[in-house]
Amino acid sequence: MNALPNMDQMLPGISPGVYTPEDFRAVADLVYSEAGIVLQSGKTMLVYSRLAPLVRESGCGTFAAYIERIRTDTALRDRTIASLTTNHTFFYREEHHFEHFASQTRPSILRTLQAGRSVRMWSAGCSSGEETWSLVVTLLGEDRAAGRQILSKDIRVLASDIAPHALKKATEATYQANDTQAIPSALRKAWIKEVGDKAIISDEARQLVRFRSLNLLGDWPMKGLFDVIFCRNVMIYFDQPTKERLVARFADKLVPGGFLYIGHSERVTGPASSLLHTVGPTIYQKSAA
Repeated sequence: MNALPNMDQMLPGISPGVYTPEDFRAVADLVYSEAGIVLQSGKTMLVYSRLAPLVRESGCGTFAAYIERIRTDTALRDRTIASLTTNHTFFYREEHHFEHFASQTRPSILRTLQAGRSVRMWSAGCSSGEETWSLVVTLLGEDRAAGRQILSKDIRVLASDIAPHALKKATEATYQANDTQAIPSALRKAWIKEVGDKAIISDEARQLVRFRSLNLLGDWPMKGLFDVIFCRNVMIYFDQPTKERLVARFADKLVPGGFLYIGHSERVTGPASSLLHTVGPTIYQKSAA
C-alpha cells in the first residue's frame, strides 16, 4: 500500500479530530481485505465523502470510532464496502461483446437447449443491471416467439453484485428511456416497454434472471458450472494477484468450451492462461475437455 498522504494535502478544511490519514489507511486495509479493492492515497477525499453520511448516521462522531464499530458490525461493514464501490455502467457497453455473443455464443447455447441440456450464465459484478439486461435481450433475440421458446427451456442467468443499492435498481429493471438507445432497436421493441420517459424490461425477460448479493472474493455458493460468464470492468479495482486468483476461479466455473467476457482494459494472466484462449478482444474460451 502507499505511504500515508500528507494531511494538509489530504483534507483541507476537515478537522483532524474527525478524519485522519490513519483512518484512511484503516478503511483502505479493510476494503482490500474484504473485497480486494485497492484504494490509492488519491482516494482520500472520495472515502471521506462516501463515508461521512454513514459516520453521522451511526452516531460515532469520528471516523476512528466508526472504524472500530464496523470491525464487529458486519451489516454496517457491508454497507461501508458497498458505498465505496463504483457502479458506473451503461447498456451495450463494449458492443463487440454482445455482437460476439449474438453471432458465436448464442447459436451454441440454442443447440445445447435444443438437445435438452441446461444452460447457465453469470453476470458477475452486474452493478445496476444494464449489462445483465443487455445480455438477456441479446439472448432472447428479435423474434418474440422464438424468445419465448428459449424461455421455456432450462436456462437461467445469475446476476450478482456486492452493492445492495445497485442490486435494487437492477431488480427493478426500470431505466430512463434515453439510456437504452444503445440497444439495437429490434431488441428494444421486442423486450423493453417504454412508458413516458421510462424504459421497463419486460416481465418475460425478467423471469430469466436471479439477482443475488455476492462478494467475488468470498465463498461462491453456486454448485454447477456456467456456459457464459461476464465480469467486465470489475477487476480494474484489484491488484494483480487478486485478478489472477479471480480469473482462475472463473475458469474453474466454466464448462469446457464456455466463454468468459472481461473489460476492455483487463487481461487473462496467471494460472488461468493455460485454460483460457483468446477468441476476440477481451473474449476468452475455455479449452474443451
